[in-house]
Amino acid sequence: MHYSGTVFKEFGVSTLTLDAEALYRELLRGVRQLCHADTKLVGITSGGAWLAERLQADLQLPGKAGSISSAMHRDDFAQRGLSNGGQTHIPFDVNGADILVLDDVLYTGRTIRAVLNELFDYGRPGNVRLAVLVDRGGRELPVQADFAAARVTLGAKQSLALARSDTGVFSFDVKEME
Repeated sequence: MHYSGTVFKEFGVSTLTLDAEALYRELLRGVRQLCHADTKLVGITSGGAWLAERLQADLQLPGKAGSISSAMHRDDFAQRGLSNGGQTHIPFDVNGADILVLDDVLYTGRTIRAVLNELFDYGRPGNVRLAVLVDRGGRELPVQADFAAARVTLGAKQSLALARSDTGVFSFDVKEME
């Protein structure tokens, strides 16, 4: 895995700049190696769903990619509720399926835990793997991606999220949280 960004120091504050399109191309390469003829893509709302949709087209896979929300199974549901949760839509039978879950940023592992619970509400997959655009470390649960296009280190007060333009071009939004 490689880091395809640049870190700038300005007035004592670190600013991270990542080329999301370059990382997408690396993710495409990695996902191509992970996919089998019958692999189904499922993206975590919203960044992962965008990735799954674009990968489905670029890999010329039949059908549509699924999208999955972690909202109903989050351990912080009482604080967050359904905000930004999106909805789960899985257009194939989960039972026995080879599923590749996609996410933009892997951090604590809690979203992945919630997504796995949601996925099993739809059936029992034969195999589930995980591919992410960025692994930022900071795990609180024993979750690991089968493929990460990049690994970066961010401070606990920083957030990293994938953004998509109206034309479908990816970029990253790095913010300082209060």
